[in-house]
Amino acid sequence: MSTPAIRAVGLRKQFHSTDGTPVLAVDDVDLTVHPGEIVAFLGPNGAGKTTTVDMLLGLTRPDAGTIEVYGTAPGEAVRQGRVSAVMQTGGLLNDFTVEETVRAIAALHGRTDRVEVVLERARLTDLAGRRVEACSGGEQQRLKFALALVPDPDLVVLDEPTTGMDVGARQEFWRAMRADAALGRTIVFATHYLAEADEFAERTVLMARGRIVHDAATADVRAAYGGRTLTFRPPAAVVGADGIDAAWLSRVHDALAPLGVTDVDVSAASLETAFLALTAELEGAAR
Repeated sequence: MSTPAIRAVGLRKQFHSTDGTPVLAVDDVDLTVHPGEIVAFLGPNGAGKTTTVDMLLGLTRPDAGTIEVYGTAPGEAVRQGRVSAVMQTGGLLNDFTVEETVRAIAALHGRTDRVEVVLERARLTDLAGRRVEACSGGEQQRLKFALALVPDPDLVVLDEPTTGMDVGARQEFWRAMRADAALGRTIVFATHYLAEADEFAERTVLMARGRIVHDAATADVRAAYGGRTLTFRPPAAVVGADGIDAAWLSRVHDALAPLGVTDVDVSAASLETAFLALTAELEGAAR
């Protein structure tokens, strides 16, 4: 068995609120992540995801327990260039261009050979000459992703990487992440967006009140907590401007009743799907 990418045992971290009340952010967390896994930390704000990520990166020391990254201390793994992160906020200089930012960080790592590679990987080549302050929130997050790839790390850690992005920017970001995951990197990301974990992660770690409450393959987590949904598309002949023909729906209901189906729900596509279809149509018309 290869050395785990991440191994945490009995991890615990406590803070104090402004009135001095102790707050247990991470409570006795055990976690092992193997090389090549794609793992989502899922949970509401305050669940302990960010604090766990901070300890994983050596930014915060645990009060109790141990954590290792590729068999060494988190800070040492970062110094070796084996771990990089895309954090929620900060870290960019507004007066630099995108390319200048990447070149500056590449020089610090002694990896100027990686500049064009990471710009392409983060889909920033066409924006290389743009100043950071002129980049959208989504473009700045992609720039942080490019910076994280400069040392060619074995593990990429993402903390709420798409917060503040619009729908199109989020999907563009995850397309870039999927391409990088295909290269074999280990990817761990913290998010409160269920759709991101569902779509991207092979494994989901559910956190609540500082503890891991479920850790399994994403499909198993979905089956355990989300139930099952059967979806089908009606024939075009029964779909009109006012919706699906009521008589046809009645026949479907009657046909399913002997199988124990007591309710048939008709819903439109999600707002996200509708938005992307609409914008794609408008862009096509503008060409």
